[in-house]
This record gives sequence, structure tokens and C-alpha cells, in this order.
Amino acid sequence: MAFSSSLRIQKKIDEALNDVTSSLSFLKDEQDYIKALPEQGMSQPEVLKKMKEYSSKGDVRWQDGKVSGTVYSGEEKLTHLLVKVYEEFAWSNPLHPDIFPGLRKMEAEVVRVACTLFNGGPNSCGAMTSGGTESILMACKAYRDLAYDRGIKQPEILVPVSAHAAFDKAAHYFGLKLIHIPLTKAMEVDVQAMRRAISKNTAMLVCSAPQFPHGIMDPVEEVAELAVKYKIPFHVDACLGGFLIAFMDKAGFPLKHPFDFRVKGVTSISADTHKYGYAPKGSSVVLYSDKKYRSYQFFVAPDWQGGIYASPSVAGSRPGGIIAACWATLMHIGESGYVEATKRIIKTARFIESELRKIDSIFILGKPEVSVLSIGSDTFDIYRLSNFLAAKGWNLNVLQFPSSIHLCITQLHTKPGVAEQFLKDVRDGIEDIMKDLSAKTTGMGAIYGMAQSVPDRSLVAEISQAYLDGLYSTDVPCSEKHMNGSPSHH
Repeated sequence: MAFSSSLRIQKKIDEALNDVTSSLSFLKDEQDYIKALPEQGMSQPEVLKKMKEYSSKGDVRWQDGKVSGTVYSGEEKLTHLLVKVYEEFAWSNPLHPDIFPGLRKMEAEVVRVACTLFNGGPNSCGAMTSGGTESILMACKAYRDLAYDRGIKQPEILVPVSAHAAFDKAAHYFGLKLIHIPLTKAMEVDVQAMRRAISKNTAMLVCSAPQFPHGIMDPVEEVAELAVKYKIPFHVDACLGGFLIAFMDKAGFPLKHPFDFRVKGVTSISADTHKYGYAPKGSSVVLYSDKKYRSYQFFVAPDWQGGIYASPSVAGSRPGGIIAACWATLMHIGESGYVEATKRIIKTARFIESELRKIDSIFILGKPEVSVLSIGSDTFDIYRLSNFLAAKGWNLNVLQFPSSIHLCITQLHTKPGVAEQFLKDVRDGIEDIMKDLSAKTTGMGAIYGMAQSVPDRSLVAEISQAYLDGLYSTDVPCSEKHMNGSPSHH
């Protein structure tokens, strides 16, 4: 009986998957792929022509302000500056500070500026990483090794269910036991549930500021009290909104509660310079309240035949051009520029939120304070609204547990008319949906709706793996195939 039920579920997933592939245009390049080096190298004009061909692919235009998150600035003058900076440092590598001492200084200054921004003391420190995931990985690795030093053989990390999946990845990579902590109705982590989950094996407590799905600030002060009481390291993940919340007070939108190193018990913070820091992709910072924590992040191989090998983070060689571009961005925008950008973004977010709350058949999850608005509905399948907006050119984030969609507001959404157009399209979409509440949900919404109802999560993982396989496919797709072949081979 269980087997036949599983087959039925698999059949439904396959049907939904077939339905969604029609919208995955980025997997459907009808032109042949390059599969070997050209016998004779292309001329520079030929390469640039080919590059233009590749950069023009796709039907989503982020420049129009219809994409959630993804590109946080896109400002043309900043782009021109970054191209010049990258040209100057294209061949540099921080692995060789003796050869590129200026790059070393830039990286050190980026970290120190971030420590100052998040009110770190004289012993605060950190490192640059390739992005939020690596910043989170590094904090988890540091606290795992600290736990080992404290005699904890099977370290556990206590993480809100709303925290970024990078914590799950860290647990998977580093052999940590991850304990998910539930949320309150306000979508904040349940502090009492976290307190009850603390044990002699607890190596790390986690809060988000704000969390990605719903844009809610976790109660950092309350969790910090637990961290101090039980002497447990406490990480605040500000990867998404760190470079907004640091300026909100000066922008005239003070947060209800502090979140950074001013709070006793906060021992580390992750923040992405490549989001609201407006630096190009590939840069983030992980910061510590004291050097004693950062030392556990470092890796040293003292006995390698190639010499003593030491690196601060996951990578060995790193692109110096990205570090230089991050430094240039911070220096060019300056505090006043960040305050003004924050003011525009939060003002736009508050406007959109207030208008959405006037619409009866939808609701905003929790009380977001920053730049993410998550929309749900008890009246209709919210994924239908996602599909309607996609047809209008919007590219929003689809969420699950509970079913919802979110818009992460960036500088592009502060352009004249963008917010108003979003609200109009939402209202039009709801009006259309309410005409037939029983209509079937199709596309990506169908996938997410189905995926949430499948008790065997390995089936969902199988679909995701087929999708990842498809990203690396260099075969021109046939009309019958999807995502590099159907996962229903059994």
C-alpha cells in the first residue's frame, strides 16, 4: 500500500515538474554549446561579440526593478568605477600579501570598517569571504573547533527554522548536529524553545537580523542573555540586511532593539557587502567580538612539503579584484551615501507594506522592520498570485512552510513608479484569481505546493538534484525532456 502511495506521489511530482519546465527558459538554449577549445583562439572583438550574445540571454530584465533582491544597486556610474578598479587588481591574490601589499591593506580596512559599523570593540576582528554562505560556514567551523577544545565531542548548533540554509550546509559539511528551533506567531525565534534545547553539547546559538524568508528581526537581546548565562557563542546572521540595519537609525528609521556587538553576548556577525553594501558579487564579512574566536576559523597545515600553509577561510587563492572593488564601493559611497540609500529603500518598503495591508484577501507575515515583505493568503493559493506576477514580468521569491511569496526591496524598487506598478499588478492579480478560486495552480507554484505535501523529503531532494544537473547540461534539450532528464527513472 505504501509503495503504491509513493508511486502516486511520484507521478504527481512528475506531472508538476513537466508543467514547470516550460517556464525554465534558462535551461532551454536552442543553440549548440561549445564543448571544446577553439582550435585557433578568437580575436578580442569576436570574444566580446560572443560575450554580448551570452549577456543578452534570458527574458528577465532586472534593470526594470521587477526582480526581488538579486541586484541591489546596478547604478551605472558605480559599475564604471568597479570595472576600472577590477582592471587595476585583476591579477592580484591575497594569498600573496608580500607581492600585493596594497590588497592586504584593502582587505584589512574593509574588515575594520565593518567592525566599526557594527560597534565592535578594540579586540573585534574578522575576515572577508566569498559571500554569506562562506561567512556562516566560517563561524560554524570556528565554534565547532572551540567546542572540541571545550571537550564537546558531538557539537550541536541551535538554529531558528527561518535561518538561512547555509547553517544546514555547515552542519552537513562539518559534522554538526543542527537543532531547528520553532518560531512564534510573530515569525521570531521562540526564545523559550531555544532555552529548553540548550544542552551540554550546545556549541552555538543563532539569530537572524533580519531573516531571509519574512524579513523579521529575531530577538537578539533575549537570546544574548541565554548566551551569557550558559557561556555559549552567539552568532547574529545579518548577511541579508546588515548594511541596511547599520544605517537605519541615521536614516530616521530606528530599529526597536539593538542587534550588534553593543549587545553583550553577541560573539560574531555575518554581513554581505555584496548585498546592501552594493559591492559586486563575491564579497561578505564574518566578524568576531574577540580574536580568540577568529583563531578557530583559521586553517594551518604546518608540515606540508610545499611550506607552511595557512589560510583564513575556505579558499586558498582568492580574486583580489573583488576585494579591491568592495573596498572601492565602501569608499565611494561613504556613510552619507549609505544613509540616503537606506532611507529610500525603507521608505519604499514601508509604503508597499502599508498598501498591501489594505488588501483583504492577503496578509503580511509578522511585522517586518527592514526590506523584505512576505505575502500569504487564507483565501486563495498564494502561488497563483506568484504565477500571475511572473506573467507580468515580476520575479519574486517563492517560499514554503508556510506557503508565501516575498519581495526583497532594493535600490531598483525605489525608482519612480516601480512600487506603484507592483501594487497595481498585485491588485489586478488578486481580482483575477478571485473570479475562480478553484482554478488549478500551475508552474513553479504547483511544484512548491506539491513539494510541501510530500512526507518523503528525499523525493523533493531528487527533483532538486535533477535541476542542479540541468544547470551543467550542454545538450540542446528535446521537447520531451525536462531538467536534463526526468528524475522518475525508477
